[in-house]
This record gives sequence, structure tokens and C-alpha cells, in this order.
Amino acid sequence: MFLQRRRAGISLLLATSLVFGIGCSGDDAEPSDTTVDGTLTLTSDPANIANEPEVSLPDELPTELVITEITEGTGSAAIAGDTVYVNYVGVLSKDGTRFDGNYGFEAFGVTLGTGSVIAGWEEGLVGIKVGGRRQLDIPAELAYGEEGAGDIIKPGDALSFVVDAVAIVPKISRNDEPREVITSRDPVTELSTEELIVGTGELIKAGDRVILHLQAYRADTGELLESTWEYDVPLDISLVQDATLDGLLEGIPGMQVGGRRLILIPFEKAFGTSGNQELGLPANTDLLLIIDVFAVLPTL
Repeated sequence: MFLQRRRAGISLLLATSLVFGIGCSGDDAEPSDTTVDGTLTLTSDPANIANEPEVSLPDELPTELVITEITEGTGSAAIAGDTVYVNYVGVLSKDGTRFDGNYGFEAFGVTLGTGSVIAGWEEGLVGIKVGGRRQLDIPAELAYGEEGAGDIIKPGDALSFVVDAVAIVPKISRNDEPREVITSRDPVTELSTEELIVGTGELIKAGDRVILHLQAYRADTGELLESTWEYDVPLDISLVQDATLDGLLEGIPGMQVGGRRLILIPFEKAFGTSGNQELGLPANTDLLLIIDVFAVLPTL
């Protein structure tokens, strides 16, 4: 969906879609085309894009990054390590040809300092605040240089974006990963939860889009199967039917942002009678998750 220098976190994306059935909930709806190498997706038809702002073309093509603060926003300014969730539209600076955008779709997360996006975004999003809108006029050297990208962005093209920051998740430290001692549990027939840390932020409801990390354990042995804390970017899950496990749909609502919850899920609400071979979960085996929630994002 965006101008990525590389596909950051691809192993996480594969793992979550395969193991937990979760991913970017807007993917099925996007009218996009992906280049052969998978590093760039361009959306050239804005017909279904809602409330997309206009990009004011610069009087002269930029030779250095130009940041124009349109709306300041509120709260803490984004710094390296933070994940900024944005809506954006991008055009060629020379003539206004639109090549990409995600207004009308769910916000896209950029973790600053990881090199996952073009340098003009890495530099241009530092300091933005929630609710802030910026225009970024980016010279080719901080975009795609003399290589170009796709059919629209030619070698040497400067790019202009309008970007809205809808949420900012502060840097998450691996040192904060749960260190709970998980022991074997008897089979259960009903889902149960235990608050390990009570959050103080926004209350999570069914249907919300949440940013979280999780640890997944075999409930019968206490064996750790997977931890998303290994990755720079946390999971982005929509709590809607068919978007994730029934056990998460039932077990996460009622948490507050900043909270940590243990969820014991009977196999019927996890991976059922098939289990999950890739995860290492046998058939008819209950699942135990430890969930840390960092943010609730706007939904469409």
C-alpha cells in the first residue's frame, strides 16, 4: 500500500495471517496494483477515496525536504522508535499526478527509525502530533532517486504528500515483554481472563481496531509457541467477526489501553479440532494468550 524501501516485518505478516488469521483489515478492499518485487504498491484510481485532501504543488521542485505544518495536532511529538499511524495522499511534485493514497481505508503504521519507508518520510514525520497534518515535498534523493518506482514515478522524480497523523504509539521496549511463568492447565470449556496489569487508557470495545503484542502458549503444557515481541512492529487487529480468533473477539473487549491480560481459550474458540501445525498447536488443544494493548485506532 505504501512506498516502502523494503518489506519490513514480512515474517510477522506471514505469521499473523497464517497463525492467527489477522492482518490489515482493509486489504481486501484496496484498489491497488503491486510491482513485481513486492516493494511498492501504487493506487492510481482515487474514485473510491473519501475526504482526500488536495496537495499544493511547490513553486519549484524541492532540492531538500520541505515540511509544511498545515495543522499542528496535540500531545507528544513523534520521535524515532514511535509508530505513527497515518492517512496520506502522494502526487508527483512536477505535475500533480496522483500515485498513492489511503484515505477511505484504515490508517497505515510507520515505525520511525526502522528504514521501512523512504527517507523523506522517515525525516518528515519526526515531530508530528496526533491530529496533525503536514505536507512533505521530497526531493528524489530522499525518495526513489535515479531508480524511480513503478510506472508512474520516473527516475529523478520529486514527490509531494499530505499526511494526517491519526495515532502515535510510543516505542515499545522488548524489556517490557511479559515474564510470566506459565504452567500446564486442565482442559476448559469456557473462556476465562485474568488481569495482570490494569490499564488506565481507553476502554476497548467489540469492533475496535487495537494495537497489541501477544505471547501464545499451549495451555496443556505451558510451552511458548510464539511471541510477537520479537518484532519491531506490534500487531494491528480489528475485533470484528472473521478478522481474528473468536477467543480474541471475546477475550480482549473490556481491557483498557496500557493493560495486560491473560486469556485462556478453549480449543473450540481457538483452532478447534484441527489445531495449527505451523504454530505447533495440536488438535483439540486449548490456547493461552498474554495480551498487551498499546492503542485503539480509529475505525472506518
